[in-house]
Amino acid sequence: MSARVAAATTAALLGAGALVLPSATAHAADQPSAQRSVSHDRPVVVAHRGASALAPENTFSAIDKAADMGFRWVENDVQRTKDGELVIMHDDTLARTTNVEQLFPGRAPWKVADFTAAEIAKLDAGSWFSPKYAGQRVPTLKQYMNRVSRNHQSLIFEFKKPELYPGIEKQGLAVLRKTGWLDRHHVKSKLVIQSFSADSVKKVHKLRPDIKTGFLGTPKVADLPEYAKFSDQINSTHGSISREYVAAIHSLKGPHRGRLEIFTWTVNDAAAAKRVAGFGVNGIITNTPDVVRKALSD
Repeated sequence: MSARVAAATTAALLGAGALVLPSATAHAADQPSAQRSVSHDRPVVVAHRGASALAPENTFSAIDKAADMGFRWVENDVQRTKDGELVIMHDDTLARTTNVEQLFPGRAPWKVADFTAAEIAKLDAGSWFSPKYAGQRVPTLKQYMNRVSRNHQSLIFEFKKPELYPGIEKQGLAVLRKTGWLDRHHVKSKLVIQSFSADSVKKVHKLRPDIKTGFLGTPKVADLPEYAKFSDQINSTHGSISREYVAAIHSLKGPHRGRLEIFTWTVNDAAAAKRVAGFGVNGIITNTPDVVRKALSD
């Protein structure tokens, strides 16, 4: 997904669009393994890597900021360290969002997979964004899931570059289970697992067919029925979609028999938010959730 944008001015904290959760139909509620489609008047607003225009992405400060502003849905990125720990990091290198070059010179290109969890735990993941956030750390997945739970938030969980980390899907699901995120309540209404890798999404669907999944991309309309066999959402970049494309997605049913959905990204200004909302998207993933919420409320 796109890099962070410059910090935006916090807008008014009104508007219910960010607080709407998926709701079940009476029929589907009788089937624990069935995942329901999102039902709402406005798109769900998802804080991309947390409120990442206002705090350093993928840190506690970013998801706490989203929670403080009233946003229930956040998105994250998961990768794996040299010694097998899952951590929250977007890039496969630590260079952009930490001080790894200063602490560990000579270890370019500073790949996540080349550092141990203990080494990564020493890094400052906040100062690059602002001195105000100096000392923010790169969370482990376990730490992150506990924080999201504490904040009473819901999560779009992304396996980032899973081709670099064989078996990461099974490992990630194990952490989710241990942190209480694979019970019926969470699976039904608080969790989506997505990836740019169709193979990774297929693996998640095979391992836990009850979990709602999303494919990141814009497949051809003719190929959508194939994706609908294993993915409940087609989550496309906002510049690649149209009203007709959204309608084509909505004309299909996903693997849980609900209408196929689309959460579009990364929408960071009011005009784009209004445009994609007009297309009928189910969700908007954004670095500036306050801006998007205000645009949807106007």
